[in-house]
Amino acid sequence: MRTVVIKDCEGIAVPNAIVFDIAQMDVKNCIGCWSCWWKTPGICAFKDLDEFYHQYITADKAIYFSKVTKGFVSGDLKTIFDRMIPLYLPYTTHKTGESMHVPRYDKYPDIEFYYDGEFETDAGRQIFVDYINRVFYQFYSKNVTVKPIAEFMADGGNVA
Repeated sequence: MRTVVIKDCEGIAVPNAIVFDIAQMDVKNCIGCWSCWWKTPGICAFKDLDEFYHQYITADKAIYFSKVTKGFVSGDLKTIFDRMIPLYLPYTTHKTGESMHVPRYDKYPDIEFYYDGEFETDAGRQIFVDYINRVFYQFYSKNVTVKPIAEFMADGGNVA
């Protein structure tokens, strides 16, 4: 099973995985040029995530380790989400009763999403969990798990 790890938390290790430490990467913000859809389909005008795109789309599972910042994902992770648009076609479908981009590929990885941080209220935590589930629903991931990072560690997760 091919596993990709996308993290902005320190001290986490997943054996036999390809790791993208977004805190150490210089990821540019999407500029909305639409080149990835019209000029060079599936390829971003910026080349900073070319390896990420390849590893992500060919993975069976993607494991995210995210800091919670003011009840939301970090700015670095939100940038990654924004920059994943080349993995989808510029057309929309309404098969589910709502507008969604058409998938570019036959499969997308299953998701394990672990978060590190506190929420002011249970409702705030639920909004965060719902947001993550919604992102990966829109990203065509079939199996999505969202849990606190403490559960990853309690289940035998590795500390680097």
